[in-house]
Amino acid sequence: EGFRSRAAYKLIELDEKFHFLKGKKAVVDLGIAPGGWAQVVRRRLPAAKVSGIDLLPVDPIEGVTLFEMDFMDDRAPDLLVEALGQAPDHLRTMGLVEAAAHFAVEVLKPGGDFVAKVFAGGTDPELLAILKANFTTVKHAKPPASRKGSVEWYVVAQGKKG
Repeated sequence: EGFRSRAAYKLIELDEKFHFLKGKKAVVDLGIAPGGWAQVVRRRLPAAKVSGIDLLPVDPIEGVTLFEMDFMDDRAPDLLVEALGQAPDHLRTMGLVEAAAHFAVEVLKPGGDFVAKVFAGGTDPELLAILKANFTTVKHAKPPASRKGSVEWYVVAQGKKG
């Protein structure tokens, strides 16, 4: 189907279960390489503004503003939001989940959603408390596209509180 990674199917499955992409106008993808999730977003939300960041180079994706830099760089959050022209309403990340959660709490619009890969054992209790305090619902999910023996899970925080 032309996706850059199997992870694209994980996003499709998570979105079919939680419907977090529905109606979104701005999406940030932290840890975008190789770009499979951004490809899904572009196909499902052709009018949405999408920006992504990664330390690794990423081949261009039509309609996606890419930054090759560390998300922990002080300039990164402002560059991502500026590229969208508005606050994002969906955020996805790989690794650096705590920093990304703080970024989500600061910049997501009310009603926005946050999806992050976590590993077996789920989300750190402190991070889970932050998410539960700032989002209406917080759930863990393992999409069918994840390999059976994989320790990856996803935390899906929906409905950022105003």
